[in-house]
Amino acid sequence: MPSCRRCSGVRLNVDCIGCGNEDELHSGNRCWSCILAATVDRLLSPLDNQAPSPALQAIATALKAMKRANSGLTWIQQPHVTAFLQQLSAAPVITHARLDELPASRTREYVRGLLVEHNALPRRDELSARFGEWSDQALERITSQNHRDIIRRYIRWHHQRRMNQMDEVTQGTFLRAKQSVTVAIELLNWLTERDAELAEVTQAHLDRWQAEGPTTRGIASRFLDWATRTSLIDPSVKLQPHRRGTSPRLDATAQTELVATVSHTTDMNPRDRAAAILILVFGQQVTNIVRLTWDNVTVTEDLVSITLGTVEIALTSPLDEPWRELAATPTHYQTAAHPNSNWVFRGGSPGQHIQASTLTQRLSTAFGSRAARLGTLHELTKLAPVAIIAEALGYSPATIERHAIDSSANYAEYIASTATVKSGA
Repeated sequence: MPSCRRCSGVRLNVDCIGCGNEDELHSGNRCWSCILAATVDRLLSPLDNQAPSPALQAIATALKAMKRANSGLTWIQQPHVTAFLQQLSAAPVITHARLDELPASRTREYVRGLLVEHNALPRRDELSARFGEWSDQALERITSQNHRDIIRRYIRWHHQRRMNQMDEVTQGTFLRAKQSVTVAIELLNWLTERDAELAEVTQAHLDRWQAEGPTTRGIASRFLDWATRTSLIDPSVKLQPHRRGTSPRLDATAQTELVATVSHTTDMNPRDRAAAILILVFGQQVTNIVRLTWDNVTVTEDLVSITLGTVEIALTSPLDEPWRELAATPTHYQTAAHPNSNWVFRGGSPGQHIQASTLTQRLSTAFGSRAARLGTLHELTKLAPVAIIAEALGYSPATIERHAIDSSANYAEYIASTATVKSGA
């Protein structure tokens, strides 16, 4: 059994001369925590020996309180992190605007996240802010002033307005907005090269532009729909919209085998197993999984349940096992990044959940998330009414209805082919 140095008979002195605790020593007879505290004070103190700003004091307190001091010391001693913190320590007041003036980097955003998570800066939607910064640069690529004004309106009154109405801008919304604006700019620059204004665009223009480029040019239909609603173009001109190919889905046999594998494997960590179960058993989208909080999950000695829609669903054994492990040992809890985080799937950025793309990539070694989700929904629609599935899993009835129709159509094709074979025999 673990025991103190005196009880174990160890004669080696491992008492820190700084704090007096019996601990692993780093250097100079001081423990990792004391070395981290001294390093933090040195880096975050202004050159004139004045006290650091209240914002930096909040970060300093958080870093010094880390349970895993070696991780904090490793991070803060990286040259680029050291240089950034020293630069920031010279600022008398730290705001989001002040941080935005500094060169964009992962370190800048990580420190911003720490400041927000420890209440030194107000929380803001970072993806919305990033879109605003990106769109300002995108406007510079437009070769016509008139077209630049149109895209500015499109950005402000369509994309940014929509983002402002959302509780949280998702990665998907952010990427679709960037893609829509990028393709719209390409179309307008193409028109400018042909001495045409958007108001003068004809069906011949659009047909030629679409025929000369990749299929993704069809994404410009989103911009043209907006232009039609705002009376900027003739409503009769249309693009062929961008169509994605038919997505593959896992069949029932593959789904069953994967559920059995994920339920018992030791090759995946509890977080990935828990996410995989939500996809394979309940057809959940990764973008929704990463936003789950512990308010959605109940773990007791007898039962593990999770609320995906409006219904609390019990997880039977062995599906509950990774959730019990995850509740007992949540990730990232020993650093300053997540002191009081309620996210089930905590990410590397302070106070943020894991990115959907990151989780998808992690799961890709075992299965394709989209194919598995579509396969699950396809099978579930055979087992229960649309309204019940939609309510339990948090989907809109229209979405589940589409899967149900597809499932029924496939079954009808099977019956028809069977009848044909019998009649032919």
